[in-house]
Amino acid sequence: MRNLDMTALRSFVAVADQGGVTRAAGVLNFTQSAVSMQLKRLEEMLDVVLLDRANRKVTLTPSGEQLLGYARRIVEMNDEALLRLTSKVFEGEIVIGVPHDIVYPVIPRVLQRFNAEFPRMKVNLVSGYTSLLKEEFRKGTADVILTTERVPDADAELLDERPLCWIGAPGGSAWRQRPIRYAAARTCMFRPTAISALEDAGIDWENAVETEQDRTVEATISADLAIGAMIEGTEPLQLARIAHDGELPQLGLQKICMYAQDRGKGEVLTRLTAILRTGFAGAPAGARSSGAEEDRVRSL
Repeated sequence: MRNLDMTALRSFVAVADQGGVTRAAGVLNFTQSAVSMQLKRLEEMLDVVLLDRANRKVTLTPSGEQLLGYARRIVEMNDEALLRLTSKVFEGEIVIGVPHDIVYPVIPRVLQRFNAEFPRMKVNLVSGYTSLLKEEFRKGTADVILTTERVPDADAELLDERPLCWIGAPGGSAWRQRPIRYAAARTCMFRPTAISALEDAGIDWENAVETEQDRTVEATISADLAIGAMIEGTEPLQLARIAHDGELPQLGLQKICMYAQDRGKGEVLTRLTAILRTGFAGAPAGARSSGAEEDRVRSL
């Protein structure tokens, strides 16, 4: 019975994820020649060609694509077993605050990875508007919060920066009406930006809802009774970005930030922030918020 080499499999997965030997070597902390040697060893053992090296960018052969799924699962199971059996036992609760509109696609994968490493830690996920999350953070009731804001505080860590866009009902016409009916919860951080943009462009507008509930806002917009603003790629399936061809003003960029404070969690907090950091770095900027996209946290 032959056994696949774990180091060779890990090198293969890294090359597939990073798109080349050079970047994979940096992630693995190996030399390029060491990574190439591991790949050659794996190909010789299986007697197949795994990588198409004809082009500058490394691509997988059909055999390589077939192996990749197995390789991921083998490496993940290996790492999970080692973590559960050899890591320190951490118990307690850690509180994470996340605005509802950036929960998908990254946060579920982050929580899954964190739970695999710290199975006895209870995660309390709190969803709310940025202003409320920052208030709770200042009170000391949260360990980590993520925010969506244009001008973050000095102690914020920038995770990502994405365009703010106009959203409406798929195929809707509410954005063409004047005055434009705008829908947002009273505490929404995007509300002042959107209203200011409309007024600066000389576009008349009126308030469509008086609510604190996101579901009310989404229902109003999906009925084509108003438009709203969201970070590009976070709009739910019942809403769509408005293709206005410049008839509506640009809304600029929105920052996704992280705030963390050590409330006695130490190593647990350090690891959680690292997983969040990597999760948002690998998340596709244009991903729909269906939860099915790969955020590549699994490769940690």
